[in-house]
Amino acid sequence: MKRPPARRAAGWITLALALGGLAVVAADRDQPEKPQEGAAGTVTIRVDAASTRGAMRPVWRYFGYDEPNYTYMKDGKTLLSQLAALSPATVFVRTHNLLTTGDGTPALKWGSTNAYTEDAEGRPRYDWTIVDRIFDTYLERGMKPYVQIGFMPEALSTKPVPYQHSWAPDKKASLSTGWAYPPKDYARWAELVHQWVRHAIEKYGRAEVESWYWEVWNEPNIFYWRGTPEEYHKLYDFAVDAVKRALPTAKVGGPEVAGPGGDQGAKYLRDFLEHCVRGKNHATGEQGAPLDFIAFHAKGVPRVVDGHVRMGLANQLQDIDRGFATVASFPELKDRPIVIGESDPDGCAACPSSIFPQNGYRNGTLYASYTAASFARAYELADKHGVNFEGALTWAFEFEDQPYFAGFRVLATNGIELPVLNVFRMFGLMGGRRLAVESTADAGVDAIRRGGVRGAPDVSALASLEGETLSVLVWNYHDDDLTAPTADVALALRGLPATSGPVLMHHYRIDDRHSNAFEAWKRMGSPPRPTPEQYAELQRSAQLTLLTSPAWVRPEDGTLTLRLQLPRQAVSLLTFRWVAPAK
Repeated sequence: MKRPPARRAAGWITLALALGGLAVVAADRDQPEKPQEGAAGTVTIRVDAASTRGAMRPVWRYFGYDEPNYTYMKDGKTLLSQLAALSPATVFVRTHNLLTTGDGTPALKWGSTNAYTEDAEGRPRYDWTIVDRIFDTYLERGMKPYVQIGFMPEALSTKPVPYQHSWAPDKKASLSTGWAYPPKDYARWAELVHQWVRHAIEKYGRAEVESWYWEVWNEPNIFYWRGTPEEYHKLYDFAVDAVKRALPTAKVGGPEVAGPGGDQGAKYLRDFLEHCVRGKNHATGEQGAPLDFIAFHAKGVPRVVDGHVRMGLANQLQDIDRGFATVASFPELKDRPIVIGESDPDGCAACPSSIFPQNGYRNGTLYASYTAASFARAYELADKHGVNFEGALTWAFEFEDQPYFAGFRVLATNGIELPVLNVFRMFGLMGGRRLAVESTADAGVDAIRRGGVRGAPDVSALASLEGETLSVLVWNYHDDDLTAPTADVALALRGLPATSGPVLMHHYRIDDRHSNAFEAWKRMGSPPRPTPEQYAELQRSAQLTLLTSPAWVRPEDGTLTLRLQLPRQAVSLLTFRWVAPAK
């Protein structure tokens, strides 16, 4: 997205859009928007439908969370159904604690399945009841597990006491307890994994399990792993060998390292890749270890500056950039699929904004615009390094029975979707090929990676062409959560296929008045327990809505220009569907 010189293409037809309109799920009309005083000049965004930039892979279709037992609870099942319905693309779900010992009672940053225990004589006992319930919930909705092999069962831990942590967001108790330690017996660890995969094949069938991901542990370079890097390599080798012995065609990978943008994280990732390519396998004694996909994490760092939230998009892009570069430096691995196994604006989903004010971005449109801008730049960084970018997993779900809009990093609160979920609904309406995009207000991926968006706003777009539909996702993003002028955007489309008539346009919007249950809740007076009528209204307000009624627009010689007003932190998706000329 290079910043081109401002110019006007001859022959373009300009259509000024009326910005008030009928929303999909609402019966009333909003008043037309007007640019705020002091707005900058017009931003021109050009999309060339004849110039592609590669596949528009559905990299957004990965989600995860710490607490696996929320999966089959009321609001958890509702949200999973909504995620499964985002698009025809299959959604993958990753959770911690699939092997953690306990009775299945969830808590913040905790869950358990009791899959492995030992009897009085020390003989292994396997119980897949809770694990099956979790996976059944996914598969019933057409979703698939992104299986995390972890954490350490109490009976296998080298330091089992204390085992369950007592962490809470307002306390300083350690999260890293008995579940985070290496196994006392690697052969038993391997047999546990082997039995798990065999059970999955028996229950779900070989073809189904072949389509899953199997990854070992989580962020072994920080407190999630209380062993050495070499011990993690050993853990990995024994686990993936166990998986492959049960199912040679299974997809295995790792290491889900944290912070590869920093020197420690980058070294941990590089050393792991070196081990997998050329190291001695601890389980087999052979050279190297299977690695069918590579995973690392990328996080932003929000903070409070002068009384407002300032996002840290630069940090997240630095993680992605250096992670991609590290993988690309191994010729043997450059084509290996990469999943950014956690890709988020911050590092603690269970830390509410009521205690951590830097997380105050989560309920509103700032989370939405950040997500739009960050995913678009991840595509660009993958292009830059020539890597096989398979997915970026959003580590956000829901927390049962918590206060409404408590400021957790979630996609829904008490069954009410947050604005950020509507960005994923927008992504789900895109596909096919990514198109060339230029914007006169594109901050530039390299500049954002170095210093964030701290001066002029980043007003740009991601576009795709699939069959007879062209889609353009437009955002007005800034790191600082402050009131600012609305952007006056001229969206110029060119290279459109020849048509026999007008093109049907839909304009979806996320802003303070559209696709936004949080603002609707505040307008109600922020009721702690909404009435049934209020709850129904919140559900309606949470849906992805149209800014205007669908309209027919007529290109001229394959070009079309239209104007829109885009508030700060708002996101628009415009789709254009045409009919091929009659033969």
